[in-house]
Amino acid sequence: MTVAVVVTMAVSLSLFGLGLLTSMEVDLVKGRWYDKIEISVFLCIKTTTGGMCEDGKGATDAQRDAIQAALQGNPEVAQVFYESKEAAFEEFQRVFKDSPILGSRTADEMQDSFRVKLINPENYQGVVSEASGLQGVQNVQDLQSLFEPLFKWLNGLQWATIGMSVLLLLAAGLQIANTIRMAAFTRRREIGIMRLVGASNLYILLPFLLESLVAGLIGVLVSGITVAAGYLFIIERNAKTSIRTLPWIDWTHVTTAILAMAAVGIALAIIPTLLATRKYLRI
Repeated sequence: MTVAVVVTMAVSLSLFGLGLLTSMEVDLVKGRWYDKIEISVFLCIKTTTGGMCEDGKGATDAQRDAIQAALQGNPEVAQVFYESKEAAFEEFQRVFKDSPILGSRTADEMQDSFRVKLINPENYQGVVSEASGLQGVQNVQDLQSLFEPLFKWLNGLQWATIGMSVLLLLAAGLQIANTIRMAAFTRRREIGIMRLVGASNLYILLPFLLESLVAGLIGVLVSGITVAAGYLFIIERNAKTSIRTLPWIDWTHVTTAILAMAAVGIALAIIPTLLATRKYLRI
């Protein structure tokens, strides 16, 4: 039973630690990508259709000024940058300098645009809705809609890992309580004698508490080694060198996760023991 408790705690705490590390990684990725998220408001030119464009007409100076004023007046907007057709054409030439499509565009065929930096990138829908209804706007592109499916998948993975770990932690707690209850039942005569000679509750409880604590600490140690080894071989030696564009958790995050695992493991060893031995302390 003790071995089963140790194994269950080690597996559940390992999953709990992995869930915490996954949560930390998701927060890092969100923080890095949210800082880069912008809304691009593309203005009409003579060849564009759709949006708030008039056929064969580009955005006028008055419309451009009105769009800029509306964006700057929105309380969700932090900064507004204007990119002219010439600047867009220079960027096009830089990106496609070795491509055969380089000569397919001229500066007049490029769209000037406003790049909008938000105070809170999660509150992008109101800005997109307002910008889409302004005269002279052909299209509004928000990077949030591109990243949102990825963030949902990462959040789902995070909560699935934590959910599985919580179920296993519950199973470990029940197993610890059952093990201590069986141990107390087999020693109920000795406990009764100790009560008769005036032994305190703490004196009676201490052997059971130490037994569960030792099992819990072994589980914490095994799970800590598992999480640290997983980080070393999967993240440190592989992911960080293969995917350099993403921010990655470091040993500080691993240490935080292991400390949290230790706190949960100790609580998981103490609380079920106190609950399981209440009956026998009243003998």
